[in-house]
Amino acid sequence: MFGKFGAAAALCAAALMASAAPPAAYRAIVPAMSERTVVLTGRDLTVEQVVQVARYGAKVALSPEARQRSADAHALLLEAAAEGISVYWFNRGSGSGREKYIFTGDPLSPQNKKFLEARQLAIFQRGALAGLGPEISDEEIVRAMLVVRANTMSFEAASPQLTQRLLELLNERITPVVQSRGTVGEGDLGPFTNVGATMVGTGNAYYRGVRMSAAEALKQAGLEPLAPFGADDSELESTNAYTTGQVALLLYDAREALSWADLNYAIDLNGMNSSVSPLSQPVQANRPFKWLNWDAARVLEMLKGSYLFELDDKRIIQDPESLRASSIRQGSAWQAWAELRDVALIQMNSSDHNPAVRVGASPGDSWELSTPQLAQFYVKGSARNHGQHGFIFSNANWDPYPMANEVEAFTIALANMDTAVSQRLLRFTNTFFTVISPSDESPGEPGRFHLTQGSEIDAVALMQEIQGLINPVPPEGNALIQNVEDMQTQTRLKVTRARTAVEDTFELLAEDLLTGTYWLDLRKSQNPLRTFGASPTAVWTAFRATLPFNGVGPASGTKPIHEIASSFIRGNAAANFYRDNGREPGAAMRRPEAE
Repeated sequence: MFGKFGAAAALCAAALMASAAPPAAYRAIVPAMSERTVVLTGRDLTVEQVVQVARYGAKVALSPEARQRSADAHALLLEAAAEGISVYWFNRGSGSGREKYIFTGDPLSPQNKKFLEARQLAIFQRGALAGLGPEISDEEIVRAMLVVRANTMSFEAASPQLTQRLLELLNERITPVVQSRGTVGEGDLGPFTNVGATMVGTGNAYYRGVRMSAAEALKQAGLEPLAPFGADDSELESTNAYTTGQVALLLYDAREALSWADLNYAIDLNGMNSSVSPLSQPVQANRPFKWLNWDAARVLEMLKGSYLFELDDKRIIQDPESLRASSIRQGSAWQAWAELRDVALIQMNSSDHNPAVRVGASPGDSWELSTPQLAQFYVKGSARNHGQHGFIFSNANWDPYPMANEVEAFTIALANMDTAVSQRLLRFTNTFFTVISPSDESPGEPGRFHLTQGSEIDAVALMQEIQGLINPVPPEGNALIQNVEDMQTQTRLKVTRARTAVEDTFELLAEDLLTGTYWLDLRKSQNPLRTFGASPTAVWTAFRATLPFNGVGPASGTKPIHEIASSFIRGNAAANFYRDNGREPGAAMRRPEAE
């Protein structure tokens, strides 16, 4: 029952001697947090910590408890095979080969040990040929998937050397060349086989942002190629960390976009000379949705001190729905964000691996474990693994729900919010709502910044893109691997659409910022005594320091004003202008200090 792997490994290595063409524009990270270390326990990894490691180059370390948990699981795996227990994807095959015995007996016997070492090495080497391009062009995406897997793999039966190598890739900034496709969105086998190839020095990688062979990257980092063992291919590959890591990046960026949407809303209300009654406590009390009430209170706090709370005989009694309902749409987007965050935190702090290894579980823990069917997978333990017992079960934990649903739900909620943003932006062209026109009050040179037909087109064009992103990915099932794997999730597509929607939202908010701040200038010209509230004033003042109303300033020249506004929003954390007021109904998540 033993195979020959030497020829296959040699053929694979020869096929990979030539370096594949790199992506057109590889975006390496700026390791501004390389002196920081995130300790992975397997239980409390946060979105913020994923960003610190993935985007800013923080180091990682496993807690002693997490490292021991992984070592115990690995020992239980070896013990199970020695006791003659069938283990999926170890002594039994995987997928359509699940009924085939790969080997029998003690995996540490000389014959089995030699076989497993050769088999694992050949599998890892072949990983460089797996997947479907184009290559991932963002280093942060690969690092995000690695840190999530390093955290969740502490629950798996990985060999100690595999566990250590995953940490070393992150800490030495050896970033494998990973194909962006080649996963059906559940169990990201393709991308992680690419990672495995780098670990053994096959294929290509980036060492601190510079592309080279994986063997050279390991050499420059002072590392020997990995010698995988046991079921290391399974332990590395059977995971949704490729998608989960991107969900963490999505959550972090989306929080910033939502925060800016609230700031812009406060600016727009000032610019429109709006009625603030929809935000008031009695109105909110009529519909006690906690996130809607929280967002209304948040924006109201931003407006405290604004002229909107003073009488104005020219203020209309009711704004267009896009102004009145923005806090409802934005609060709903916050709610969808929080629900995605909650499931993502569970996803990145638990095991989605097949098979499930539970050290210490006993037949008496629950009634089903004592039945003959499940008891056959009970590992009694021996001196070989310090007498530890437990179960190893085949399962479907790599089906990435409910996270996959919540990703699409957030994208839809974000698009519904963006509809309000785009429509309120366009209402500034109508004197029925503004009462005054720019020609009535036009300080400086308003022509450069006035909402033109081109700006309207930009906003509508962005909304058309966003609307196209909310179409759900069809939940089609394709019977793969001889009908064993007959469902797919395509969370890769879902999270890609969601991240694109967030990027488009930033661009839409840039148009909104240009319009809203322009109208603040008009309202101030109309009455120099007017105030706008601390947060809108802080944004307006900082933005005008970058882009003065007359167009003469640090950002002057041929650079499009939209690009200036977009760079301003992306380069300035919303928290610089408004700190959370402590009434958020969900857990807070702060921006890491990258400077």
